[in-house]
Amino acid sequence: MQYTPLEDIPKVCQQSLRDGFRSGKTKAVAFRKEQLKQMGYMVQENKDAFLETLKSDLGRPYLESEVFELIPAINDIRTIHDNLHKWAKTESAPFQFAAASMHPKIRKEPKGTVLIIVPFNAPVFLGLTPLMAAVAAGNTAVIKPSENAPATNTLLAKLIPKYLDPDVVQVVLGAAEETTKLLELQWDHSGHKVGRIVAAAAAKHLTPHTLEVTRRGVGKSPIIIDPKSDIRLAARRTWWGKLVNAGQICITPDYVLVPREVQDMFIKEIKLAHAEFFPEGPKKSDSFGRIVTLHHTQRIAGLLKETKGDVIIGGEVDIDKRYIAPTLVNNASPDEPLMKEEIFGPVLPVIPVKDVDEAIAFVNARDHPLALYVFSQDAKVKAKIADNTQSGAYAVNEPVSHVATYGLPFGGTGPSGSGQLRGKYGFDTFTHLRGSVDQPGWYEYLNSDWESDD
Repeated sequence: MQYTPLEDIPKVCQQSLRDGFRSGKTKAVAFRKEQLKQMGYMVQENKDAFLETLKSDLGRPYLESEVFELIPAINDIRTIHDNLHKWAKTESAPFQFAAASMHPKIRKEPKGTVLIIVPFNAPVFLGLTPLMAAVAAGNTAVIKPSENAPATNTLLAKLIPKYLDPDVVQVVLGAAEETTKLLELQWDHSGHKVGRIVAAAAAKHLTPHTLEVTRRGVGKSPIIIDPKSDIRLAARRTWWGKLVNAGQICITPDYVLVPREVQDMFIKEIKLAHAEFFPEGPKKSDSFGRIVTLHHTQRIAGLLKETKGDVIIGGEVDIDKRYIAPTLVNNASPDEPLMKEEIFGPVLPVIPVKDVDEAIAFVNARDHPLALYVFSQDAKVKAKIADNTQSGAYAVNEPVSHVATYGLPFGGTGPSGSGQLRGKYGFDTFTHLRGSVDQPGWYEYLNSDWESDD
C-alpha cells in the first residue's frame, strides 16, 4: 500500500476540497444524490473484490462480510438517497405570534470539509457510513482508512476516484505520520475512533467531532443475564455475538455478568454451542476469522497470559497465523487486564454476580459502554436494566445485530463516544442548522404607527 506523500496532504486534500466546496456544486441536492448513487454502484459492482480484500485483511468469511458490511452500506445509501430531498428542505420554525412577521426558518446547510478516519475492523461499512452522511449533507470529505486493512484500503483508494467526484471526496493512505499531518489541519467536522487524540486536535480549531470509542477499557460492552431467562438461548447468542469478526467489532460483547445460581448452566451451554459451531475445531473452520495484525495477536495473547480466571474453552494461540482461539475465561477478576484493557478479540470473560441488581451496579461503576446487552424474557427486568443504566445502544436477547438494523442511530455516550450515524441521524450530524429570519419592510411603518399612538 503506497502512502500519500506528506507534502501533498494539505494541498491535494484540503485545498482542492475546500475549492470544491466553495464552488457551490455540493449545495445542489440533485448533485448529492448522484454522488450517493455512484457510491452505491461502487459497492454493488465491486462486491466480489471487497469480499476478497476483507478476507485477506481479516480472514473473515464472505457471508459475514456481506451481512455486516456490504448489505447495510448499500441499504443505507439507498435510504439516504430516497429521503434526501425531504431531509434537506428548509423548515419553518415553530409558530410564535410575536415573531410571525419575520418568517423564521431553519436552513439545512453543510458544515464544509470534513475528515473521516476509519478503523480497521469494518473498513467498508465504517468508512462509507460517515462518508455517505457527509456527502448527503453537502460536505466535501477526506477519508483516511486504517493502515491495518491494506488490501481493502488499496481497493477503496482505487475505486473512490473512479466513482466519486475528486472535488468532493479524496482518500489519504498512511499510518501515524499521515494521520498526525491530517489532524494538524483545520476541519469543519471530524470523525475518528481514537477519541482523545482527535478531541484534543479538534479543540485547537474548535472543530465539531463525532467519536466512537472502545479503547483502553472505555466502552466495554457487557452482557447481563437474567437468571430466569432462557439460558441456552443466552449462551448460544452470546457466543455467536462474541465471535463475529473474531471479536473485532466495537460493539462486541466484552464480558458477561451472570448470577451465580445459573453460572454453571451458562458455561455448560456455551460449551455445547462451541462444539456445535466448530465440529472440527475453530482453526479449521471457514466461519472463524483471524486477528488483523501480528501486533494485535501478541497483545491479546498477553492479556490471556495475565488472566486470573479459568480458561474453560480455547486459549490456543498461533502468533504467526494471527490465530487466537475462541476463548472463555470463567471467574475473571474485575481488576485484571482483560477487564481493564481493550480486548478486541475472541476472548470472553465471565464474572459471577449475586443478581441483576449487582450486575447493574457493576456496569454503573464503569464508563458508559458503547452497547449494553441483556438476556431476559421478563418485561420488568428488561425495563429495570434499561432505566437504571446508560449506554450507546441497548439490546435484548440479540447482541451485535442492532448495528445493521435500519432506523436506529449508531453511536456512544459519554466516554464511549459522541454524535450519531446511520440514516437521518448521520445526515443531521454533518448538517449545520442555520436559523434565518426575513423581516418585511412594512414592519417598520407598523412600528412607527405604534410609536406615534404612544
